[in-house]
Order: sequence, then structure tokens, then C-alpha cells
Amino acid sequence: MRISARTDYALRVLVSLAADASRPLTCERIAEQQGIPYRFLKSVVRDLRLAGLVRSQRGCEGGYWIGREAASISVADVIAAVDGELLTVNGEVPDPSGYPAPAARLETLWRGLHARLTEIFTGVSIADLVGLEPGERAAALFADALAEASA
Repeated sequence: MRISARTDYALRVLVSLAADASRPLTCERIAEQQGIPYRFLKSVVRDLRLAGLVRSQRGCEGGYWIGREAASISVADVIAAVDGELLTVNGEVPDPSGYPAPAARLETLWRGLHARLTEIFTGVSIADLVGLEPGERAAALFADALAEASA
């Protein structure tokens, strides 16, 4: 599976904003803090703003804030905001009538994979990524990842 740079950067922006919600952060500060190219970051933040995941204020005291409660923003929300569909095959959503026999089960595989990815990505919020106490589904996913890394 491939996670795009847009999704990675968007998640890093939201985690940064959620971790320091007491004041707005500028794109310059986020880009420097996270090592993200500034011009690319501006494009990603625009998509997040259009989706309502960040809000902005102009002026010398301006910058960006997280647009909703961090616990209400899932990884799936972020992917949808910056990349669109969660799973595509050759750039298209799998078509139920698109696979003739004997490859017909491929469509079933893609749909099953989509369901699992949706379950995982809707089960992890920005708050889970920032906080010390992630939710149950996120904690289980993090524990699995740690066990895999140490194996």
C-alpha cells in the first residue's frame, strides 16, 4: 500500500496543530518544524481548510488552528480531504462488474481490502496520534505495529 506525501503531510499538519492548540501556527513554522516543503504544504493546508479540518486567520497574529476537535478527525477524513478515495485500482474505484472470470474474485479482494482499510483509518483519530492515551482501536493498532517492529 502507498500513502501519498499529501496524506503524510496533512496528518503531520493536523498533529502539529492539535499538539499546540493554544495559538495559531503559520505554514512557515509547520514546514520548518516538520521538514515539509513550504510551497507543497500551502497546497495541502488549502485542501484541509476547504474540508473544514483547519481554520485560518489572516494578519500579524494569524495562522492556522485545527478546525474541529482532534478526536473527531479520523485518518480517513484526512485522506478523503487531500487524496479523495481511500482505495483505487489503476486510479479507479473497483467496479463490481469489471472483472470477468477467472479473475472475478479480484473485485471481492479489493472490496474486502477497502472495508479493512476503512475500519482501520476511521478507527484512528488525530487525538490518538497526539495524546498519551489513544483509543482502544488505535492502541491495538499501535501495539501490533510495535510487536511487528521488534520481531
